[in-house]
Amino acid sequence: MPSAKKKTRKYSKGTQTEVRREMNRVKKGTAKSGKGHAKVKSKKQAIAIALSKARKEGKKVPKKSSSKMKAKK
Repeated sequence: MPSAKKKTRKYSKGTQTEVRREMNRVKKGTAKSGKGHAKVKSKKQAIAIALSKARKEGKKVPKKSSSKMKAKK
């Protein structure tokens, strides 16, 4: 029986550099989020911010999963 091909998410080089930049900001302590400009402390939050910025710029980023979209409402 042939093995099923696993689908992997594909991110553009620009998206990868955006995530790298945001992670460096977190390490330096200069990363801010939201309207109140709260300090970013978690790596997950930094990645979410970077992917959001990449989406706004039109870079290749997979859509948000439907389960996360439902939880947001």
